[in-house]
Amino acid sequence: MNSPAAQVVRLLTVKGQTLAVAESLTGGLVAAEITAAPGASQAFRGSVTAYATELKHELLGVDATLLAQRGAVDPQVAAQMAAGVRKALGADWGIATTGVAGPEPQDGKPVGTVFVAVEGPSANASATAGGEKVTALRLNGDRAEIRMESVRSVLALLLEELTSEQTGNERAQDTERNGGF
Repeated sequence: MNSPAAQVVRLLTVKGQTLAVAESLTGGLVAAEITAAPGASQAFRGSVTAYATELKHELLGVDATLLAQRGAVDPQVAAQMAAGVRKALGADWGIATTGVAGPEPQDGKPVGTVFVAVEGPSANASATAGGEKVTALRLNGDRAEIRMESVRSVLALLLEELTSEQTGNERAQDTERNGGF
């Protein structure tokens, strides 16, 4: 199995790090992808599906004023969700999804507007101070397609951050353990 989720689990396990997930529009699909990967229990701490806007504040610590002013579909909300789940579940990495899967616009944002975020121990130049990175997506398709592409996108963003942090030694160990690439 060489899915993005399996790659995430493998890299986290090699690094001895853990992951927590905060989801909105994906409704648990990210956590399901990760837990489908063999060995997920070595790296996955858990997830929070905060579908209702107020739960983003109550469970994940997203700023209530930000939610009131901009709504739940916002890059800062995604970043705060990732940071909040990381803290709440005691993980090295937090990832988050928020957006509009449809069929109707939400908070003045059109269907297909999605923000995915990663927060971790990164000192990577591509990340902002504090180790967070947010990507804005404008997705096409029906509700199911938008949700699945959101899952793929947040896992790809995490993979990018994890692989950019690996030292040459970690890459060599990972290649050795997994029979090369």
